Amino acid sequence: MLNTESPPPQAPALDLCPTPQLLAWLVDDQQQALAAVQAARPQLLAAVEAALPRLRRGGRLVYVGAGSSGRLGVLDSVVLTPTFSWPRERALGLMAGGPRAMFEAMEGAEDDEAAGRRELQALAPTTDDVVIALAASGSTPYVLGAVAAAREAGALSLGIANNAGTPLLAQADLGILLDTGPELIAGSTRLKAGTAQKIALNTLSSALMVGLHRVHGCWMVDMRAANAKLRRRALALAERLGRATPDAAQAALQVCEGELKPTILMLRAGLGAADARALLARCEGHLRRALEAAGIQEDQAALAGKT
Repeated sequence: MLNTESPPPQAPALDLCPTPQLLAWLVDDQQQALAAVQAARPQLLAAVEAALPRLRRGGRLVYVGAGSSGRLGVLDSVVLTPTFSWPRERALGLMAGGPRAMFEAMEGAEDDEAAGRRELQALAPTTDDVVIALAASGSTPYVLGAVAAAREAGALSLGIANNAGTPLLAQADLGILLDTGPELIAGSTRLKAGTAQKIALNTLSSALMVGLHRVHGCWMVDMRAANAKLRRRALALAERLGRATPDAAQAALQVCEGELKPTILMLRAGLGAADARALLARCEGHLRRALEAAGIQEDQAALAGKT
């Protein structure tokens, strides 16, 4: 029996314990999720270092999974666009059972290895693509089929599993073990196994976005201001990082159609929008490098969020 499907040692009778104790057990058990990700830092580092060159050449992130793992992968793919303006066509999610499975359990779909292979192949993977394959069990056929197709195409495959010695960790180019152990509710990997996967995905994709120059200091300067909250945030960042008055920041944002990086460069370097964009392009979108090219050194205290 898989570790995640076995009862924990001295398994508590959850149905007999008082609610305060039940909640304490369920919350405290989650601490193992963070410990598992901390133990996997060397593998996560290797994954980031292997993925970055491919993504810099225009590769895509493709998340593959089933059930809870698949939903977590799709979630990570979706939030990259509003958070970092990562192109939607370069963050794709494959879910066993298709889009319907996001909202309705389709458990049998995960057993179709041929479907995983076929659906990954339909994306025409290239050697610059990065396939992030998730399966708590480490043996989901749909996910293994996708990994096989990724490897045949020369794409980088990253396998994330919660059980050691499983096929996904062996067959992916880089295996990332999140050893969360038995679940308090045996086999319910939406608990700490899922929490560990979420932490690992947050860590992996955030590190990639930083490496792709979509963060400046600790600030989200590549976010898409698609609602009132984000428009307020963009204006506040333009004021702060552009060292500008609210009126000047608002005017520059309008000229740059809400894009923060050229807005900040305009305000700090006195450039027009076209020249700011051109300088950013020459610096591969790296705002710090563009500012330095314009003769401006950043104030690290301001970047760190200090006043």
